[in-house]
Amino acid sequence: MITYRKANERGHAVHGWLDTWHTFSFSSYYDPAWMGFRSLRVINDDRIAPGHGFGTHGHNDMEILTYLISGELEHKDSLGNGRIIRPGEVQYMSAGSGVRHSEFNPSRENPCHLLQIWIEPDQKGGSPRYADRALGAVPSGQLQLIASKTGRDGSFAIHQNADLWLAKLELGDTATHTLAGQRHAWIHVAEGEITLNGETLSSGDAAAVTDETFLRLHADKPSQVLLFDLN
Repeated sequence: MITYRKANERGHAVHGWLDTWHTFSFSSYYDPAWMGFRSLRVINDDRIAPGHGFGTHGHNDMEILTYLISGELEHKDSLGNGRIIRPGEVQYMSAGSGVRHSEFNPSRENPCHLLQIWIEPDQKGGSPRYADRALGAVPSGQLQLIASKTGRDGSFAIHQNADLWLAKLELGDTATHTLAGQRHAWIHVAEGEITLNGETLSSGDAAAVTDETFLRLHADKPSQVLLFDLN
């Protein structure tokens, strides 16, 4: 079974410098039908105006991944990390027992577009940790593993039995993924347009997958797609 979540059905808020779409209930947006999917709790599609950002604030007991689509994002945290993240790079923070951080668009001219992802951990507490990396060149039409429970194949090791894959697809490319028994998937189109098992999904659209085995992602336009393989 595949349930579709169209981009324009998401929660939407504009806070002057921040234009954000919430796939799941978040902050002042609440929809009991969309509280998350399995261990996936948040996908926020954020556009941050030049020279603005999120001031220092705290998190705990959450696995947080940020994927930068365009622009720049400057990260600082209470662990002493500080770095500017650029397009195609991913940032990972395990909040654990507690961490404080800020996220800021350092550009004076260009907006920043990112996806912030929260995954509920399978354990609470523990030492917070941070990592970031640029994703190497992956042949178009293939899925690249970004995060996993074990950190296999160079992915971020997260506190949850979940895999996060990224597909960068050129027009006409096809990527496939097979779900093991009792696994579920969430597909989010970061940009572009794809056909997923016969259904067209455009930028911001998503799909929840249960009781399916084979997923076929065909690019109708150049696209970036996140695929979550969840227990």
